[in-house]
Amino acid sequence: MATPADTTNQVPPAHTPKPAEANGKAHSPHVEPNNAGQTINGPQKLSSPLSLKDRAAIVTGGSGGIGTEICTHLATLGAKLVVAYLGDPAPAIAVVSAINFLTAALPGTRAVAVEADISDEAQVKALFDKAEEAFGQRIHILVAAAGVQDPSYPVVAEATLEQWEKTFAVNARGTFLCCREAARRLVRGGGGRIITMSSSTVGTVRQGCAVYSATKAAVEMMTRVLSKEMKGARITANAVAPGPIRTALFFAGKTEEKVRAAEAENPMGRIGEPADVAPVVGFLASDAGEWVNGQVIRVNGGYI
Repeated sequence: MATPADTTNQVPPAHTPKPAEANGKAHSPHVEPNNAGQTINGPQKLSSPLSLKDRAAIVTGGSGGIGTEICTHLATLGAKLVVAYLGDPAPAIAVVSAINFLTAALPGTRAVAVEADISDEAQVKALFDKAEEAFGQRIHILVAAAGVQDPSYPVVAEATLEQWEKTFAVNARGTFLCCREAARRLVRGGGGRIITMSSSTVGTVRQGCAVYSATKAAVEMMTRVLSKEMKGARITANAVAPGPIRTALFFAGKTEEKVRAAEAENPMGRIGEPADVAPVVGFLASDAGEWVNGQVIRVNGGYI
């Protein structure tokens, strides 16, 4: 399986790195920015009550962009986090260190980093194995946030088969493999949550987004069907579909003029932030979100 050419949340390695050593508590509040330049610890603090106390969550694409914010937010709700990444371990280690510092008042290690190419079946299985081993318990929550988009925004007539296959490898195949493993292994009987990442571009029908939007449309339909197939397990499945969000994935290939146009187009007059998306994921992951199932939640400020 080919690795993706352009990534933000899942980055193909230039070489085979060693596993990340990021399982210990941080001893200092100083945290380096991740690869998207985000401030990882920021002003966040533990919530009260802890709605996800001691539930284990896997977040793919957790080392950058929206994924990082989701990891941190779930940690503030009491969840234990597996930050899944591919490539350079430094951003994932920074996220893990920030979470372990933020949650120092809670017992035990609260976050670990695990490398996995989610387009590879064996590595997805190993990701779940390592997650269970890290915390000595079954997983409650999967957030499939890893995603790629070709920054050249090829129109259909000019898109190459390679661009198509590389985008589908992560966005569609990778999400499928993670969802399949989650459907087999998440905790049943309450609290099981599968949350996938779609995009509001599925509804905007924009030129140059056919390949990317096709992968996200596939994710949406798979998620909706999966919610029906999990009947009786009390495992919900929902997709979150952000609009333009201030991440490296959004800015790649865009001129300043296009960025300003996107801001002006939104009724809120701005580009979204990862922090606009993470609380929605946190709600869906919580007990309060159990009655939301089989839905696609657009988080875009009125973009569509």
